[in-house]
Order: sequence, then C-alpha cells, then structure tokens
Amino acid sequence: MSAVATATAFADRTARWAAVGLGFSIPISTAIDGILSAVVLAAWLASGSYRGKLDAVKHNPVALAALMLFAMLMVGAFYGDASAQEAGRYLTKYADLLLIPVCLVLFRDADTRRAGIYALASALVATVALSYALRAGMPRPGWLIDDLFFHVPFKHKLTHAVLVAFATFLFFQLALAARTPSARWGWLAASVLSVINLAFVVPGGTGYVVFGTLLLYAGYALRGYGGLLAMMVVGAHCAVLIYQISDTARVRVDRALQEYSAWTTGGSASAITPRAGVEESSVGQRLTFYRETLRITRDHPFAGVGTGGFPKAYAEKAREAGSLEVRNPHNEYLLVMSQNGVIGLLLLLYLFWRHWQLAPRLATPLETHLARGLVLTISAGCLVNSFLLDHTEGLLFAWMTGLLFAGLDQGRDARA
Repeated sequence: MSAVATATAFADRTARWAAVGLGFSIPISTAIDGILSAVVLAAWLASGSYRGKLDAVKHNPVALAALMLFAMLMVGAFYGDASAQEAGRYLTKYADLLLIPVCLVLFRDADTRRAGIYALASALVATVALSYALRAGMPRPGWLIDDLFFHVPFKHKLTHAVLVAFATFLFFQLALAARTPSARWGWLAASVLSVINLAFVVPGGTGYVVFGTLLLYAGYALRGYGGLLAMMVVGAHCAVLIYQISDTARVRVDRALQEYSAWTTGGSASAITPRAGVEESSVGQRLTFYRETLRITRDHPFAGVGTGGFPKAYAEKAREAGSLEVRNPHNEYLLVMSQNGVIGLLLLLYLFWRHWQLAPRLATPLETHLARGLVLTISAGCLVNSFLLDHTEGLLFAWMTGLLFAGLDQGRDARA
C-alpha cells in the first residue's frame, strides 16, 4: 500500500471513530463536541474519495433536503437589516446541518452505525445514573455543571429533560432489538428509570411534550392504530398519576394554566410569583413571543427579514407592544418563517417529511424506529423551542440523521 493510500485510510478511520465519539460527547460536553467535530471534518476532508462522497450525498434525499434548507439560510444572510456579525452568528448555529452529509459517508458501515448508537446510549445511561446519584446526595464534583436547584449532571434542565425523554425511547427500542434476555431486561430497566427521572427527579415541560409524542409513536409502531389508542389511554392515566403524586409536576402544570389564563385576559404572566426552587413557567411569555413573531411574518411573508434579522425585527415589535425583547421566539417554525419566510418554513417541513417518509427504507427496524423517533423528538420540540438553533438538540439531530440515513442505500423496500 502506498504512503498516500495509507494516509487516506488512517484519515478515514480517524474520522469514523471521532464521529462515533461525538455520539458519546453530545449529551455530555459542548467543548468536546467542538474538538471532535473539528477532527471529524478535517479527517473527512483528508480521507479523499471526493467523487464517492459526492455521489453518496447526491443520492440521499434527506441530505439534499438538509442542504437545501441551509442554502436558504445562507441566502437569507445576504438580505434584510441584520449585520454581517449577527447573520454569521445565526448561520454558524445552523451549520450543524452540514454534518449530515459528512456522517452519511462515515457511518456507511453497519458496525460503525451500531457503535455510534451504543456510544449515545452509554452517554445517556451515564446522564440518568448521575442524575439519580445527585438526587441521592452525592457531592457535585467540579466537572459537572453548577446547578443549585436541579439534579442535572451535564446539561441545563430543559436539555436534560429532552435527552432523558429521548433516552426512554432509545432504551426501549434497544430492548426490542436485544438478542439476549439479559440485555433486553437491562435496557427495559434503563427505560423505566429514565421515565421516573423525567417524571419526578428533573421534570421539564418540553421533555413532557417529547415523551408524550414518543409514547404515542411507540404504541403505533408496536400495534398500529390499536397500539396508538392504547398508549393514549396509558399516557392519560400516567399524566393524572404524576400530577397527583409529584409536587413539582403539579406546581408546573398549575402555574402554566395560571399564566395562560393571565395572558388571555390581558394580565401579566410575570406577575405570578414562582415558588422557591421551581423554575418560572414561561407560557405567557412564549405566547407573546409567538404573537409578535407572527406580526413580523405578516409584514414579510415571502422571504422573511433575513437570517439573523429576527432580534432587530422583534425588538421593534416588542417596543410597540411593551413586551420583552428576545433573540428567538422559542419556536423553530416561527423563527425560520420570520427570517426566511414561507420558503424557509416549507424547506424545514420538507426536511422533516423526507426524514419520516424514508425511514422505513433504512437497514434495520431499529434504525427505522430511531429515525422516526428522532424526527418526532425534534419536530415536537420545535413547537416550544428553537431546537435547530440550540447546540445540543441541533447537533444530536444532525449527527443521528447522518448516522441512520447512511444505511438508506442498503435499506428495505419502502413497502416494508
């Protein structure tokens, strides 16, 4: 083997295992994410075979949909009133979408995909275990995040709840795919412990939205519409049970209803005093964000105010309404539509639709269900947060989409 071939083979192995390592770091460390992402990109570029990489991307509809959305975001950076710095800041956050075509190549091997899935699962097991350890009174070491109120080890409360909600689904799917009884029961136990963590240890509204969505899909995936109906009944009973026995969950629900009532009657959501140790609900504020963002969209329906133009456009509406100024409306659909118009929104929905539509053609049932669970997690979460703008959620979506859809060419027939 020539020196060039040896070097490119080494670069390819480095890129693949750095990509696997990224799966472990996403739930744990933003700093390590940055290092591994740089290694992945550098080694991917150094590994050559550019024609094969281009062909892999050209023949993958999900990758093309992601690139189309990013292209629109890039175009949006050149119009509107946003400064070059502001446009660049927003565009950089969406650059995770470019990881999808990179990972399509790196995870083309089934064993590498499996390693990536287990790397993510291992990090999520560690997240749940450390959360319980902190709840039990373990002194918080310096390498965990500093949080005085919530038992979260690596990420702030909202992101932790979303990761744990997805973990319940991931562990359940791994249990279904397990080949031995011990592995099956181990993953089922991890899934149950994750549900309890979400319900009682670190509850979160967005986590509840994601968990409820995944619960319904799990029922549908197992038993069709009968399973969906069964999960609706189970979910309703679980929600009532959690409300009755969890003080934290009950306070959050009651407060959310109070804020909604105050907002609809013209009151001030901020006037409601939160209880000590309970994060202030933001229902009223978010509804105001949505209303003012829709006003921006009404004024700029076709192409929006440009990538990075939201803060300035919203500040003008907020001054008129006497409300708070924000940098994003906590809703990805509204953010994209306000900045890139109906065109941007349609491209975002197209990406999610192709993700869902093509999932049955992936290499294994496990990958099919994880792909659909992933897009449900992100699309549901985008209703109440700007997930593609957020580091952990956006990177998780891009990394795992690339991993799963790397097996699309090996997939089963769509009718399966």
